[in-house]
Amino acid sequence: MKVPFVDLTAQYESIKSEIAAKITDIISRGDFILGKDLEQFESEFAAYSGVKYGIGVASGTDALYLALLACDIGKGDEVITAANTFIATAIAISQTGAKPVLADIDRKTYNLDPKHLFKLITKNTKAIIPVHLCGQPAQVAEIKEIAAKHKLRVIEDAAQAHGAYFDGKNKVGSLSDLACFSFYPAKNLGAYGDGGMIITNSPELAEKARLLRNYGQKIKNEHSVMGFNSRLDNLHAAVLRIKLKYLDEWNDKRRRNGKIYYELFGASSPVVLPNPEKGDHIYHLYVVLAENRNKLADFLKKREIASGMHYPIPVHLQPCYKHLGYHKGDCPNAEYYAENTLSLPMYPELSLEQIKWVVDSVKEFYG
Repeated sequence: MKVPFVDLTAQYESIKSEIAAKITDIISRGDFILGKDLEQFESEFAAYSGVKYGIGVASGTDALYLALLACDIGKGDEVITAANTFIATAIAISQTGAKPVLADIDRKTYNLDPKHLFKLITKNTKAIIPVHLCGQPAQVAEIKEIAAKHKLRVIEDAAQAHGAYFDGKNKVGSLSDLACFSFYPAKNLGAYGDGGMIITNSPELAEKARLLRNYGQKIKNEHSVMGFNSRLDNLHAAVLRIKLKYLDEWNDKRRRNGKIYYELFGASSPVVLPNPEKGDHIYHLYVVLAENRNKLADFLKKREIASGMHYPIPVHLQPCYKHLGYHKGDCPNAEYYAENTLSLPMYPELSLEQIKWVVDSVKEFYG
């Protein structure tokens, strides 16, 4: 049985008539840049996330970069983030001229460890970027307490956590100064190309982000700051408006599939599973700790089961960050995660039969 890592066409089939009608409407109106659907999507996604303002930008990376600039972070500053995140989190920090400071992670959640974070704060630290990795919310409330003591900004990297809750109450993105989302096609809420959004409750930060994303202009041809061209296309915003209506349903199906994996692997599972009991994980990725990870991936591939490795080289050991002076052993938990985790197929339309085939194959590999 063939099991893809993610199947975007299955999702499209369920909404293609709505998508086709909306795209035809936009093309017929010629409403492509900073249009009506973008304004509506910004308001709708902000309200969905429990905040006042949304600013659509060209990508999740741009969302992080512009959020940092809106907080006046630049050369000489330090920003702390997790060592096991996707490289874009660190690159956004570097693009401002600031220095990324990489923190180790908690072994249970794979997210930034507040205990390690506390030791990394210096007089140059200006912000903390917790990452909600794989759809598992980070410990933002605890991180906010630390940030408040040191007068630091908190910017959530929520690129993998659209619609996830903190303990069933507040949605990710609602507790910090700003939060950044990616709408890359494979995300839980994905466009048909690159896209991103910054959300915030601060009118001042929202205004700064809006200026930065559109050449620094509030009034056409009057540029109050040196900004950029980083606007979420109206076509993408229109697609995302349609998809947003289904996001909670799709996240529920991901949770259902996570629970099925958990139950089928059972108490004697040969791999360490994410625990679905808390209910706040939205499984953008279904990541397991697995001995002989690479050999397991090869075994699954022979059975036409796709898998992924997120991310096999932690940020502090990436060649492009050699100049920061990190060494193997500096973030042991992040390094262990990078060397021993494997992402199994996960998407809302994944069938029970497919999950059974994946689980049976993993069990057979381990004998």
